[in-house]
Amino acid sequence: MAAEKPYSRILMFPWLAHGHVFPFLELAKKLSSRNFHIYFCSTSINLDSVKTNLNSDKDSSYSIELVELNLPPLPDLPPHYHTNKNVPLHLMPLLLQAFQMSAPVFADIIAKLTPDLLIYDGFQPWAAKAAAAHDIPAVFFSIANSPSLAFFHHMHTHKNPESFPYNAIRLRDYEMRDLIEQSKYMEQVKDKEELGFAFGVFRLSCEIVLIKSCRGIEENYADYLSKLSERKVLFTGVLVKKPEDEKREGLEIMKWLGERSIRSTLYISFGSENYLSKEQMVEIAKGLEEIDVNFIWVARAPAGGDAAELPEGFEGRTRERGLVVRGWAPQGAILAHESVGAFMTHCGWSSISESTWFGVPVVGLPLKYDQTVNARVAVEAGIGVEVARGGEGEFDGGAVARAVGEVIGEGGEGFRRKVGDWRKKMEMEEDGAIDEVVKELSRVCGKK
Repeated sequence: MAAEKPYSRILMFPWLAHGHVFPFLELAKKLSSRNFHIYFCSTSINLDSVKTNLNSDKDSSYSIELVELNLPPLPDLPPHYHTNKNVPLHLMPLLLQAFQMSAPVFADIIAKLTPDLLIYDGFQPWAAKAAAAHDIPAVFFSIANSPSLAFFHHMHTHKNPESFPYNAIRLRDYEMRDLIEQSKYMEQVKDKEELGFAFGVFRLSCEIVLIKSCRGIEENYADYLSKLSERKVLFTGVLVKKPEDEKREGLEIMKWLGERSIRSTLYISFGSENYLSKEQMVEIAKGLEEIDVNFIWVARAPAGGDAAELPEGFEGRTRERGLVVRGWAPQGAILAHESVGAFMTHCGWSSISESTWFGVPVVGLPLKYDQTVNARVAVEAGIGVEVARGGEGEFDGGAVARAVGEVIGEGGEGFRRKVGDWRKKMEMEEDGAIDEVVKELSRVCGKK
């Protein structure tokens, strides 16, 4: 009988947000099909979602073993809040605190499993240190793209964002103020000098870092990031989940969409962890009433908050061409549908890359963190527009209507052509990128 192929064991450890967990999971699937055994570590509530995802995927039998991370019990943070998804906004600092307090628990996990490699996220530099204590190499995997990483790395290193060598990316005054304010809750983090924009997570990574994107759409930025971080930048591909399984869960939405003409519909969603103010909701609604397009609007409110407020009578006035969704929506399946002509988004990188993968231009309304940089990248590439704002970040219905009108319908042909160019580059690199990642990870594992 032929001997079984040797395999390497990788422990993957994402931050607790769904927007981090599922890109890590898609990478885990690809690696497990290439002779790696994956330990996938997260909290119980996140692992429940991971199990559902794996069970719904009928194509492959993955070598993925789930490992539960137990956060310390805190009275105001019950286990169902051990995830960014749907956690009340006022509990976010507490969730981050609990995550940092779980460092000793994770150290015990890595000591017990003794994997050949750790792939870690940006919120837990202590995970890479725990691996180093056992002579286990660690690799940083970023779900952010290289333009945003390069920009913020430059800002940290040179203390002057205006000197960033690529003029398409600049932050407005209110965006800089917001960024500082939004980052304040990070102050409680252990080893905060190695977290996030301080980029110690790069120093803790071995000679490579992984980026969820492809070189063909951001080569110059990747080269500059490599220079700043002194690490080889490897791309995993965009890791977009196949939409087929979602269609079965969103039948009513897909039926409604199927009754609309080609490229006539605007899809609006700001993800599961971003929320608009009442005033912003009102202005988007005004814009939708001003411009005659079909739309699907995923209008969610944060857990523990009031229902997302729309102007009185709005849903009735737009019933013939609009669908407001208060809960989950099958985003991949919606974007893949021929009736969708544009995607209004917060410009998280996963949302932009998913939209591009399915051939849909974006209407950008960035809200925080790297989203502003991503929006500028999309505009620079010609794959979308950004809603115009005032000096304090305010926008009105007219600006919304004008941005949507530029992208959707016949006038959006140029944007769709540019999106098509990006998609071709993504598709061309998809298999080759993961082949290069496997080669490098195998080499790193072999050094242990």
